[in-house]
Amino acid sequence: MLFLLIVSVLILIAFLLILPPLWRKQSVQADDLDQRNILIAQHRLAELKENRLSGGLSQAQYDEQLADLEQALSDDLDIKSHVSSAQNQGKWIVYVLVLGIPLLAGSLYLTLGNSQAISHSAEMAVDPDTLKLAEINKMVEGLAEKLKKNPDDVQGWLMLGRSYKFQEQYPKAVEAFANAYRLLGDQAEVMLLYADALAYANDKNLTGKPAELVFKALALEPDNMKALWLGGMAKAQQGDPVTAIKLWKKLTALLPPGSESQKEIQDLLAKIESESPQAPDQSESTQQANVPGVTIDVQVSLAPELQKSASPSDIVFIYAQALSGPKMPLAIVRKQVSDLPLTVSLNDAMAMVPNMKLSNFPNVKLLARISKSGNAMSQPGDLIGVIDQVALSDKGNHKIIINGQVK
Repeated sequence: MLFLLIVSVLILIAFLLILPPLWRKQSVQADDLDQRNILIAQHRLAELKENRLSGGLSQAQYDEQLADLEQALSDDLDIKSHVSSAQNQGKWIVYVLVLGIPLLAGSLYLTLGNSQAISHSAEMAVDPDTLKLAEINKMVEGLAEKLKKNPDDVQGWLMLGRSYKFQEQYPKAVEAFANAYRLLGDQAEVMLLYADALAYANDKNLTGKPAELVFKALALEPDNMKALWLGGMAKAQQGDPVTAIKLWKKLTALLPPGSESQKEIQDLLAKIESESPQAPDQSESTQQANVPGVTIDVQVSLAPELQKSASPSDIVFIYAQALSGPKMPLAIVRKQVSDLPLTVSLNDAMAMVPNMKLSNFPNVKLLARISKSGNAMSQPGDLIGVIDQVALSDKGNHKIIINGQVK
């Protein structure tokens, strides 16, 4: 009797929950596919904010990538939502339920008599986190299908690569970033994403192509913090702790003072310096800083007729290149237009790669370029000045006048 009383109370509660909505007309709305796109956009936005706070992105880079994300989400939301509504046209179903549910429940209990069905139903309950993950997985699959039809969607490939990396599907992330690299070419951010995915797919090993991509990115953006971190990792894995320490010390100087990231790098440096006999001690580092090897003094100014074409905050890159071969800077200095005119000294300590430094070349090309985008790669519209050939044996002060424009 007690069991029947409990069942009756439960059925009554069920009726109180089910019947009122059925008694009146109700509109039911289907899930909107746009929610799936919003989920991944929210994940990417959180990643951008994290990189901005940690110093991995400048404000300009953050604004640019945020605009790209908003545009990508806007494009995705153009997909037509399918909404269907259904209305109950009569109240006859109420009477059917009132009579049918008790009769059906009673007959099933008498026929089956299995109380274990309750625990089985509980086991079938779906965890909310599992449901959310399933939605994300479905969204990622949808994006992958969309890119099969539109393989030139750069932002789509970047978003898909980040999504696969978040899901720890590293081989698929490599393929997605490879497509983005194919479309965008040598852009630092894309090369670093591609290199990172390659390393994760190969048990976090940066040797080979990942290292090549990292140092190409570092040549384009010498102060890129992610490139400095990955470059140090690559050198450490190659058994070159001296260069790894050099890169990470530069990274430490760029990180916000007292930040957790800076403390972690400093702890890592202390550990490497104490364990590696190859690592230079403080006195050796000071001596190396005082003996840069080959030095070229460069005086840079902006031509009067171009003064109005540059703003004080525009970035000025002053660097040396080999006369032939790779265009990677042999030594580079980053300043602002507000610093002009100025004199800088280029030396071996500014080399990005050990075998690509000033002292390895008897003659070099000197350049000074104003970049409105802040990108180390030359772009149309940049202002530039060049000295086509300088002998390293010439100890004079070499004057560069920025008087031209990149076409």
